[in-house]
Amino acid sequence: MAAGKSTLARKLAEKNSAILLVEDEWLSQLFPDEIATMSDYIKYVPRLQKVLISHVNSLLSHGVSVVMDFPANTVDQRQWFRGLFEAANVAHTLHYLDISNEVCKQQLRERSRGKPKGSAFTTEAEFEAITKYFQPPSNNEGFNMLIHTHRAC
Repeated sequence: MAAGKSTLARKLAEKNSAILLVEDEWLSQLFPDEIATMSDYIKYVPRLQKVLISHVNSLLSHGVSVVMDFPANTVDQRQWFRGLFEAANVAHTLHYLDISNEVCKQQLRERSRGKPKGSAFTTEAEFEAITKYFQPPSNNEGFNMLIHTHRAC
């Protein structure tokens, strides 16, 4: 959270003439005003993923590059991505932003300035609640991984 994932995703999509899929945009359009808590998010994300599987597979199978601005914070989340590129039998890159929590919190504060109180995931408490589940990707997961150690923006 607040590591620069969305900024990096936009840059990668532009550089590679790829389709950019942004989880937050899909969720806000499909489930407006229904995601207010982490429990809501956990409820609706699998529904979105189920819908996207065939869509992303079709794009990839037709040679279209896809950049996904979706979290891959846990082994289970990354396995969903694995299923996408393996089903289409295409190459992939997992971009891992190895950014300290302190830098992320600073970026979160900057990003949250001016947002209305109650906006989604804007406080350090929410940051802590979300990042406690983070599992860094490991080499034994078998991804082609590119590690970024600087701010993406």
